[in-house]
Amino acid sequence: MKTISVRRSAQQVGRGAATLLLSLALPAHATNGFNLIGFGAESLLMGGADVAVARDSSAINTNPAGLAQIHGKVFNGFGSLLRTLNLSHADQFGTDDHATNRYTLLGGGGYVQSLDALPCTAGIGSFVQGGAGGVFRNFNKNGGGRDDFAAKFGIAKISLGIGCQVTERLALGGTIGLTYASIKQSLYRSSPFGTEFEDADGVRPHFKIGMQYKLTPTITLGAAYTEKTKLPMTGGTLRFNQGSEIIEYGDAKLEGLATPREFAVGAAWKPDDQWLLSLKLNWINWDDALNTSTLTARKPNSASAFFPELVANNRLDWHNQVVIAMGLAYELNDKTTLYAGYNYGKNPIPRATTTPFIAGILEHHYTAGAAYKVSPEWTFTSGFEYSPVVKVNYNNPELPFGNAQLRNEALFLHFMLSRQWQ
Repeated sequence: MKTISVRRSAQQVGRGAATLLLSLALPAHATNGFNLIGFGAESLLMGGADVAVARDSSAINTNPAGLAQIHGKVFNGFGSLLRTLNLSHADQFGTDDHATNRYTLLGGGGYVQSLDALPCTAGIGSFVQGGAGGVFRNFNKNGGGRDDFAAKFGIAKISLGIGCQVTERLALGGTIGLTYASIKQSLYRSSPFGTEFEDADGVRPHFKIGMQYKLTPTITLGAAYTEKTKLPMTGGTLRFNQGSEIIEYGDAKLEGLATPREFAVGAAWKPDDQWLLSLKLNWINWDDALNTSTLTARKPNSASAFFPELVANNRLDWHNQVVIAMGLAYELNDKTTLYAGYNYGKNPIPRATTTPFIAGILEHHYTAGAAYKVSPEWTFTSGFEYSPVVKVNYNNPELPFGNAQLRNEALFLHFMLSRQWQ
C-alpha cells in the first residue's frame, strides 16, 4: 500500500508540474532531437551555450554548479511562444498539408537563494524539457478516402538543485527531481484498422551533476552530465476501429521512450567588462534512449474484439548527436545587455524511421535578443530563435504513407522576467 501511495503522489506532482508548464499540447517544436536548445531566456538567446555561463535559476536544468554564482534571492519566470512556420507532410497519395496546430505557449520558472551557513545556493525550478508531434487533418489514404493523423508528446520537469563554491576556483552542483511525460496519438481513427491512443502518462526521477572551474580571471570552464530517464507511459486507453465496431482497450501503455544521457563541456571568456563569449559541445546519447517503442493494449470492452491483446513494435533507431552551441553577450550600458547565438545539431532521425509523430529534424538555430534592467531589482529579457526549414524525403515501411516528405521550420519568441533580492 505504501508503494502505491508514493507512486500516486509522484504522479500527482508530475501532473501538477506539467499543467503549470502548459506542456500537455505540444506540437512538433523539437529542436535538438525533441529537446529544446536551452532553458531560460539568457541560455536560449546565447544559442544554448550555457554550461560555462549558467548564472540564473535555469542553471538547475543546465549546469547546477552555476547556482554558486548567485548571491541573495533570485526568481526567474520564463516562457516561449512558438510559431510553426512550415510543419508539413507530403506523400505519394496526394497529401501536402500543414499541421493545424501552429502556435504553442511554453512556460516555466525557478526560485533560488544563497544559504547563510554554507557557500552554496539552492532552489527549485520547473521546465518544459521538450516534445514533439503535430495534428494533420484529412490525409489522403492509400486506396482512397481521407482521414486524420495526430500526435502530441510532452515532457516536463520539476527539479531541486544546489551549487556550492568548493574552492575559490571550483564550483560543483547537482539536481534531482521528477520528469513527467504524456502522449496521445491517432492514425486514421475513422477508418478500418485505425487507432486512437490517449491519456497515457508517467513520472520518473531524474538527476544531473555539473561543475564550473575558473581557469583564469577571464576564462571559466564548465561541464555537466545528465543521466538517462526512461519514460514508460501507462494508464491509457486505445480505441481500435475493426470495421464493424470500435473496440476500446482499457489498459494501454507505451514503452521504449526516454530522455537521453547527455554530457556537455564548454568554456566562457570574458575579456573585459562588456563582452562575454561562450562555447558548448553537447553529446546526446539518442541511440540508447530511442531505439524501439512498444505499444501494448489489453482489456477490450467487447467480446467480439478481433484481438484480445494488441502489441505494436515501432523501430526508432535514432543516431547519437553532437550539438555545437556558440553565444555572446555584450553589455551596451548599465541597463541593457545584447545577446546573440547559434546552435547546430545534425538531425538524429534516420530516413527509414522518420515520422510526423516525432518531427525532431531541425538542425540550425539562430538567436538574438536583449535584457533590460527596469530597476535594480527587476530585469526583462526577450528575443527570437529562428530555425530554417529542413526537408526530409523518406519511406518508413511501418507507416502507410509510401514515398513521403516531412518539412519543419520554426520561430520562437523567448522572454523572461527576473527579480533579485540581496
